[in-house]
Amino acid sequence: MEKIRCGWCEKDDLYRKYHDEEWGRPVYDDITIFEFLVLESFQAGLSWYTILSKRENFRKAFDHFDYKKIALYNDEKVEKLMQNSGIIRNRLKIKAAVTNAQKLMEVQKEFGSFSAYIWGFVGEKPIDHVPKSLADIPAVTDISDILSKDLKKRGFKFMGSKVVYAHMQATGMVNDHIESCFIRW
Repeated sequence: MEKIRCGWCEKDDLYRKYHDEEWGRPVYDDITIFEFLVLESFQAGLSWYTILSKRENFRKAFDHFDYKKIALYNDEKVEKLMQNSGIIRNRLKIKAAVTNAQKLMEVQKEFGSFSAYIWGFVGEKPIDHVPKSLADIPAVTDISDILSKDLKKRGFKFMGSKVVYAHMQATGMVNDHIESCFIRW
C-alpha cells in the first residue's frame, strides 16, 4: 500500500526523504535549529528544493553550522564563500549567517539556549494545525509575525515572517503535515 504524504514532497526522492525523516519533527538542538535558520534565510526568494539539493555543500562550506565558528567569520572567509559554486553566493545572506550566529549566542546568554528562546513562542510544545489539504497551510501566522519581529529587534537578518514560519514548520514547532499524511503524530 502506498504511503500518503503531504503533496509538496511528491516531486522526487530528495523531497520525500526530507519529508519522511525531518520536516515537522521537533528539533531542540541549537546547532540543528541554527542550520535551519541559515538554510531558510538562504531560501528567501528561491525554492526549498534548490536549498535542499545544496544542503551538503552548505554544511561543508559553513563548518557544519557550528555557530561559534561562523560568528568569527571575517571578510576573507566571506569572500571564500562567495567563490563557492556549491552554495547560494549571495553576499547579504552570507553576512546575515555570520550576524545571526553572533545574535544566536547573545540569545543563549539570556535564555540558556536558543532552543529555550524560540520554543517559548509556542509554549514549549508543537502547535498542531491538522490541515486537511495543502491549501489549509498558511504562509505566516500571528506567532511567526511576533517571532519575526522579535528576531529582527535582536538584530537577526533575513528573518521575515514567511522565513520564520517555514523554519517553525521544518523544526516541528508547528505540525503542518496534512491530516491524511502517514507522518502525523
